[in-house]
Amino acid sequence: MADGARARRNAPPREEVLAAAMEMIAERGLEKLTMAALGRAVGMSSGHLLYYFGSKDELLLRTLEWSESRLGAERARLLTRPAPARDRLAAYVDLYVPDGHRDPHWTLWLEVWNRSLGAVEDARDRQAAIEGAWHRDLAALVAEGVSRGEFRPVDADRFATRLRALLDGFSIHVAIGLRGTDREGVIGHVREFLDESLHR
Repeated sequence: MADGARARRNAPPREEVLAAAMEMIAERGLEKLTMAALGRAVGMSSGHLLYYFGSKDELLLRTLEWSESRLGAERARLLTRPAPARDRLAAYVDLYVPDGHRDPHWTLWLEVWNRSLGAVEDARDRQAAIEGAWHRDLAALVAEGVSRGEFRPVDADRFATRLRALLDGFSIHVAIGLRGTDREGVIGHVREFLDESLHR
């Protein structure tokens, strides 16, 4: 068997590579995530990683998709539990906002967004699919709350668009460590906005 074929057969599962990439971002920051460093962490050469992913941009997007699939499962669990829509909306916000400066998931998002300026159409479509899942879940929750009389009558889709823009702006401030911005303060601002605009 050729060395390349043997190495591919013995390569770790793709999910292990993505988990290792996320762990490296969390521990060392995105700037330390290189194909060579990741290869050492999972016992593969950078050449084999390129064989699997094609480019660092694709590796980052796949890692984001993997991380989002886990967050999506957590989001589904929170949003389908038997609780008032108001409580589930608070849980959505809590899941959305970064844990703090250099939150690895948000660090990855910011890098993927930055690289999307020159991304191919397929990559942009995949990013849009991730964004769309967050949006659909939020719009459905708002619509449910309105239909049950828990929320004021609003256009759920438009409200979800505005709320996510607010969350994105605040979340970026938290993720980059903007002075005077922290997770607790952001959640307080969002709670106040929801009280004023949505809650009865």
